[in-house]
Amino acid sequence: MSVFILSNRKIINEAGKQSFSNEEYSVPNFRIAKCNFDRWIEPTKAEIKKKDYTGRKILDYKLLSEPEIQGYQQVLEVLRKEKNLGDSKLTSANLGGTQRMFYDLYKEMSATKEHSDVLIFIHGFAYTFDDELKAICALKKMYIDDPKCPVNHILFISWPASSTVFPLTYFDDKAASINSGNSLLRLFYLYTQFLKDIFSDGELNPCNQRIHIIAHSMGNRLLQSMLYSLKTSNISRVIDQVVLLSADVSYRVFDEVEDSFIKLPLLANRVSIYVNRKDAVLGISQFSKNILSPRLGKIGPADISKFKAVVSVIDCTGTKNDLEDSFKFKYGNHWNYLSSSAVQSDIVSVLGGTDQNLIAKREKEGTNIFTLA
Repeated sequence: MSVFILSNRKIINEAGKQSFSNEEYSVPNFRIAKCNFDRWIEPTKAEIKKKDYTGRKILDYKLLSEPEIQGYQQVLEVLRKEKNLGDSKLTSANLGGTQRMFYDLYKEMSATKEHSDVLIFIHGFAYTFDDELKAICALKKMYIDDPKCPVNHILFISWPASSTVFPLTYFDDKAASINSGNSLLRLFYLYTQFLKDIFSDGELNPCNQRIHIIAHSMGNRLLQSMLYSLKTSNISRVIDQVVLLSADVSYRVFDEVEDSFIKLPLLANRVSIYVNRKDAVLGISQFSKNILSPRLGKIGPADISKFKAVVSVIDCTGTKNDLEDSFKFKYGNHWNYLSSSAVQSDIVSVLGGTDQNLIAKREKEGTNIFTLA
């Protein structure tokens, strides 16, 4: 199991260690940190309420060093050396940044024939870094710790959303998500470069595991920003499942005029859009900040007929918030993946590759359109 944080937040020194800042300020590129769950114990409610429950008291993590040399030839040298295919003075200790992250993931994912999938998670608006650390703990419990889920690794995309109330932060978060999308694009190109550099060597085999993306709320705008700049000629189908939760983007993103999410079917084997018609947060987004632009996560896409072989819509309006009953979850209806056991179970089935027509508790309403009870 590996959990990494990829963040374009500002780096600060905290108690002699490099840390990500809670400040609403972004840098051009992602820095990478690896989370340490070895001694992690789920906190009590009393500990969570303490004012000092911040930073590494939530979750320990260590920033990876920057690479000595760009590219992945050094990773190739180390892997060949470990397989007795060549000699080198390099070890994994010489690797930094994405080199070390991709190396660790490849080693772990190729060491088993069982599913050891990677989940890339992109959070939504109004998250401090401390909120992100809490979210990582929740995601690990939901996906890695669930024996029914194929996910064994998480890449958490951390971007500096604002921390105050929604109506005042929307435009700041919108701008930050667009800027962070450029960093995500660079990461995508680095990943494809890693694949080319490593597997051009015929003696190294792909791990045959899968990569999934989940984007929640305004995290979909970050994904959209990446897709805008992604050249169609450079797209390879390297993602298995893409899950769009409470998507705070226009319902027309799959139309030709938008020219953004129409690239997703080229990138992924399947795209699942979760819709909640009672989503109060997306209602605020539409009527106060996006006039005349209904939100994808509230009413679904305008037209997916061209992508019916790949794109599915799951209406979870009728599901119960049986896991979280606070006002935020009960009436916001914006965090169903956290508050509803039915939605959580459905997502796990999607990540596991279950046929869309065979997932439990779904009722089929049309071609690739389902209602989740």
